[in-house]
Amino acid sequence: MIEGRVIIKRPVENVFEFYRNFKNLPSFLGDVMAIDETGPGTSRWTIQGPLGIQAHWTIRVTEMRSNELIRYETVSSPALRTSWEIHFSPGAAADETEVYAVMRGPLGRLGRAVLALIGKFPAEEQSSNLHRLKEVLETGKVTDTTYAVEGKFQQRTRKSN
Repeated sequence: MIEGRVIIKRPVENVFEFYRNFKNLPSFLGDVMAIDETGPGTSRWTIQGPLGIQAHWTIRVTEMRSNELIRYETVSSPALRTSWEIHFSPGAAADETEVYAVMRGPLGRLGRAVLALIGKFPAEEQSSNLHRLKEVLETGKVTDTTYAVEGKFQQRTRKSN
């Protein structure tokens, strides 16, 4: 299990609405290149992996509570399933939101060790992704390019100027 937190200077309703629209996620997730809805509660994610290899995952939303929680997981055999929980709660100050993210990957520690061998570090990626979520919602742009596909956010920034 990998956990991360970030405080975003935006009301919880705004943060939740942005996140629940999965089309917004490639704007801050470092290796997610595209998300296409495939049905009610399901989508197809295009991920750019090591060595430029693209993979496709089918993702299913398993629970959604407005302004509180989004749970989703890969549609795969139970042994290979990855799941995420994104919790949203009001922050300590007015118009702040705390986002608490939990990721459970396949094969636990063994799975993380295998990923590390190919240059993927889920805990660091999650931390960078949360930081980029904060940047996008607070400033409208991404400057943190750590643990992201090379050039992904520089291109996005150039397009928006």
